[in-house]
Amino acid sequence: MTDEEPRFSATSASDAMTDDGEGDRQPDPRAVSRRRGPLRRLARILLVVVGIVSLITAGASIWAWTASAGHIEVAGGSNGDGGDDGAARAPVAIVLGAAVHADGQPSPWLAYRLDVAADLYTSGRVEAILVSGDNRRVGYDEPTVMRGYLTSKGIPGEAIALDYAGFDTYDTCVRARRIFGIERALLVTQDFHEPRAVAICRAVGVNVEGVGDSRARRDRISWAVSWTRERLATIKAVTDVLSRREPTLGRREASVGEAIAWTREHRR
Repeated sequence: MTDEEPRFSATSASDAMTDDGEGDRQPDPRAVSRRRGPLRRLARILLVVVGIVSLITAGASIWAWTASAGHIEVAGGSNGDGGDDGAARAPVAIVLGAAVHADGQPSPWLAYRLDVAADLYTSGRVEAILVSGDNRRVGYDEPTVMRGYLTSKGIPGEAIALDYAGFDTYDTCVRARRIFGIERALLVTQDFHEPRAVAICRAVGVNVEGVGDSRARRDRISWAVSWTRERLATIKAVTDVLSRREPTLGRREASVGEAIAWTREHRR
């Protein structure tokens, strides 16, 4: 018994030392470094990607702002002399399409655009209105809804031309020049959209002046989201312009010229 007691104690002490040693053991720095290495590389890659995207986005936006500088006015804003004498005029106003509801009514933002176009016509700043929008799905027809809204505001149907293949801003601008023969126009959309829209149209040969609606700013959240999305959309605009993407075209149409002629004949 006496011989075994020290032996038991020594073993216990050894075990304790072993346990303590394992608890105090530090991680191998090389193993930790190997585990963190892939994460650091991924972080670097993500930073590079974010940096590149940011530069591209900034460059595209600078192009749009530079190309449209001096060619945009805010609807209802001052023209410097308190009247419309110094305001831009053109034979036709081009209204870019936007969402329409299932009940056949334009969305609020589209209605704002159409109100601006109606004011341009009634004030004599344009002689015709081209409504351009999406009509590629059965039961969805932006141009027809836009025309109906304008006529409800007192605009003669004969003064309105319809573009059923304005699937995006680039398509509308190219078709305005190549299908409808428009060389000079006032371009109507929301103010945050105007720099990109004006830049595209001028790049494809349509001498436009933008007239932007600012009432959409009342919905601050939607306006901020749309402004942010616009930055990415501008990258696509640059790509379209540089690649000279071919939109849906078709035969030449004389409807804009006929609308202008009708107004000149009937306007007093």
